[in-house]
Amino acid sequence: MDFRAPAARNDRGFTLIEMLVVLMIMGLFLGLVSTITRPDERAVLRLEAERLAQLLDFAAAEAQLTGKSIAWTADDSGYRFWRLGEDSAWSEIRDSELLRARTLPQGMAVSGFRVENMRPQGAARLEFAPQGSSLAFTVGMSLGAERYTVAGSPVGDVRTLPGDGTLHGDVALR
Repeated sequence: MDFRAPAARNDRGFTLIEMLVVLMIMGLFLGLVSTITRPDERAVLRLEAERLAQLLDFAAAEAQLTGKSIAWTADDSGYRFWRLGEDSAWSEIRDSELLRARTLPQGMAVSGFRVENMRPQGAARLEFAPQGSSLAFTVGMSLGAERYTVAGSPVGDVRTLPGDGTLHGDVALR
């Protein structure tokens, strides 16, 4: 009798299970990378709302420091800042990196605008005077189904609120 060990097979290749495991790992990796590189709508909207809140706060401070009124206007695609000149004419601010014209990301819009004690007008326009107190305001921003509100108080506090601007049942602007 011959008691030799069976001949070892010299097959080269992968089994079906090995291939499926590799494909599953690649799929998970691609899903993770796409999530990291493309943030969700809520994060993009929150970032833009926070940026707008900081810029509006900066514009109010700039108006007080320079003694010249500054205005903010918005349209369908973005917003810009204006300065009241010596000749009582408004001109777009182009000499400031912070107060330059900005374009909103694709699909994002200024969806609402309201200033305390003022009737709604056609265009969104907010003015910051060099003296006196500020008016309360809200600026609504939307991207898809997500909503954020930038709210300013008469004491100059500007902040962002998720949703339609309500905070614990109280309306940010009465």
